[in-house]
Amino acid sequence: MAKDKTVFECSDCGEKHSKWQGKCSGCGNWNSLVETIEVSAKAVINTRFSALNKQSSVVTLDQITAQDVGRKITGIGELDRVLGGGLAQGSVILLGGDPGIGKSTLLLQTLAKIAENNKVLYITGEESVQQIALRAKRLDVASHQNLRLLSEIRMESILPIVDIETPDVVVIDSIQTVYSEILQSAPGSVAQVRECSSMLTRLAKGRQIIVILVGHVTKDGAIAGPRVLEHIVDTVLYFEGEQHSNFRMLRSVKNRFGAVNELGIFAMTDKGLREINNPSALFLSSYRANTPGSCILISEEGTRPLLVEVQALVDQSHMRAARRVAVGMDGYRLSLLIAIMQRHLGIQLYDQDIFLNIVGGVKVQEPALDIAVVLSIISSFKNKPLPEKLAVCGEVGLSGEIRTVQKGQDRIKEAVKLGFTTVVVPKANAPKEKINGVEVVAVDTLEQVIHHCFR
Repeated sequence: MAKDKTVFECSDCGEKHSKWQGKCSGCGNWNSLVETIEVSAKAVINTRFSALNKQSSVVTLDQITAQDVGRKITGIGELDRVLGGGLAQGSVILLGGDPGIGKSTLLLQTLAKIAENNKVLYITGEESVQQIALRAKRLDVASHQNLRLLSEIRMESILPIVDIETPDVVVIDSIQTVYSEILQSAPGSVAQVRECSSMLTRLAKGRQIIVILVGHVTKDGAIAGPRVLEHIVDTVLYFEGEQHSNFRMLRSVKNRFGAVNELGIFAMTDKGLREINNPSALFLSSYRANTPGSCILISEEGTRPLLVEVQALVDQSHMRAARRVAVGMDGYRLSLLIAIMQRHLGIQLYDQDIFLNIVGGVKVQEPALDIAVVLSIISSFKNKPLPEKLAVCGEVGLSGEIRTVQKGQDRIKEAVKLGFTTVVVPKANAPKEKINGVEVVAVDTLEQVIHHCFR
């Protein structure tokens, strides 16, 4: 009779090793190997890897009738925006975020709205049903007969209950707490997370049930467990925000049924999460004009233009190596822009401490941020404010040229809507027709940007 054997599996990539070693040979990460028990082939159930389709055949593309996937509207506009129009039928959604950020609050508010017309099963492995009831009372969430609760972590018990309840939406809170008896490893291990998520995915695809998985995150902010977990699911959502801030941002990093990098913005209140329909006006509510080191950026998050304030503080360094600190953007990008300024503008910043912050806790990753960063740094360095009602966007190249950005016309319209009278954009993004009451400055070099804003 075959015996189970001990293997060491990488918690990042899932690579298996016969013995422990400091570095994973698959992904190259250090101290990522975890001891697990590998079940022998005879002990594995034969139906474990059964396909969703009973029989497969080769077909041509024109033989397939493509149909739009059905969706269930959640009733929360910001969440529907991020999902691409609602919960897609038969989809598997992974929601990750820091502890205490509000994942369970968002789900409970969403499920209460969905339960008005659909049957929902909320399976929790971290809390008791009494704790969920207390949270629902605090959030003033209406009680529905269609909103069913279950406290269970064993997959062999969960699947029969799903058969009996026949829900439209199933929530697993969280995927790191459930386990299957097929494997002997502990809940939360690489093997258990991969196996349980695969079982739930087969359940969703086979019965057209919407499955929402809540995932823990590591100290680096990535979803804990093997990377294959994010490949298995259809949609990956990150719930972000600072603990000391009331703003919460829901970001889509993968979506097979909609656009990626969509951003939904919420405000945390004593009655739960409240969606923000006009985030640009909210982020600029504390903006003060005629302040050195401040510049307004026209960013683009998914399909939504978003205006945020970029602040910089430049001060004489009293250390041997000047500090470069960036909050809300890539620190390496900041160092690159400083080098471009020194080379092409003749501004020497080697002995200056530079601190940069994107106001409101927003993280901007697109290169259209470059012009706003350069202008805010120069404004602080010269102690000279930028012109009033000025908004900018554009990427700066290594040779000092200004490169085009995506959706330039939408960015200009958003700035005009919020009352800005001067907009600096790359020359390729300049509108063909004039816009009443707005001066659109088209630039193609960094020198032109500086000449217009500091003349």
